[in-house]
Amino acid sequence: MSIIVKQLTRRFSPGGSPAVSDVSFQAPAGAITSLLGPSGAGKSTLLRLICGLEVPDVGRVLIDGLDCTALPVQKRNVGVVFQSYALFRHMTVRENIAFGLNVRRLPRDEVEARVDEMLRLVQLEALGSRHPGQLSGGQRQRVAFARALAIRPRVLLLDEPFGALDTRVREELREWLHELHERTGLTTLLVTHDQQEALEISQHVVVMSEGRVAQAGSPEDIYDRPASPFVASFIGGASVLRGHVLEGRAALGSLALSVPAAAREGEAVHAFVRPHDIKLARSVSAAGAGERTPFMGRVERFKPVGGFVKVLLRMPSGDEVTVQVPRSEFEALGVVEGDAVRADVLTASVFVGDYAI
Repeated sequence: MSIIVKQLTRRFSPGGSPAVSDVSFQAPAGAITSLLGPSGAGKSTLLRLICGLEVPDVGRVLIDGLDCTALPVQKRNVGVVFQSYALFRHMTVRENIAFGLNVRRLPRDEVEARVDEMLRLVQLEALGSRHPGQLSGGQRQRVAFARALAIRPRVLLLDEPFGALDTRVREELREWLHELHERTGLTTLLVTHDQQEALEISQHVVVMSEGRVAQAGSPEDIYDRPASPFVASFIGGASVLRGHVLEGRAALGSLALSVPAAAREGEAVHAFVRPHDIKLARSVSAAGAGERTPFMGRVERFKPVGGFVKVLLRMPSGDEVTVQVPRSEFEALGVVEGDAVRADVLTASVFVGDYAI
């Protein structure tokens, strides 16, 4: 069951800037689609428009071909999981899961059977009699998933469901969600600002910026073929280098890169380079060859971070570039702050024109 959004716009004050502006996309049936973007991009507002908690000023929402734009939330048959769990503290786990079923006045034996099924699905069979206060954060979020799934929703909507959890639990639940989706095949829409989360578990990604869709596509398309300077800078934490077109190449100080065929001589260019797409060397002979064009930089500072070292390079132009180097590789280089190094750019995204980054 796909979710189709057509030209949705929502303002919270007359004449004010829209929280969501002319948004259109399709979440494929049976896939996890992530709404990815920085805070304030309009992701949660868009999710609330889809589930019926907000009403659009303009546009339509279709779920499985049915126009749900004017339907109240209880008639859309969607399961929703929020970051805050939203569990009833005075109810047991079983009672929380059964809540939506009881509201729908299902027979008692059917409710009990469905609750048992959901407890098995989320692997909490032994905790049905506990209250939310007796559970860990990860367990509470699983109960929230079970309650959302118990009503047999047509689609599952997740609003930053792991945002309140620590890193280890978040990673565990991310893998658990992947396995849950494999078992259920339920069309899922996930709001997140976590790039790794979106790229790891999604089959489709919608990148949002300032209430609009910046790019939509597969995780590979979003990462390898960014459609705009915003997407290139946001995905992967790229550094930006500024220059101009010179003799058909992007001239960025001592660095020269390929440019789009239509680029005109003298036009401004921006190159976006991710930290792990640069290889450092102490000498020219140690660097790569072929199409990879190196530049010289000076080590401003560096900091070990786990198995990697984060290195800040300053180019002669004054631009700063962040490089991520495996710790053993950095130690073998033997460089210190202030040393000049050669940086071999493995890949970069180049855009022509003046942009506010």
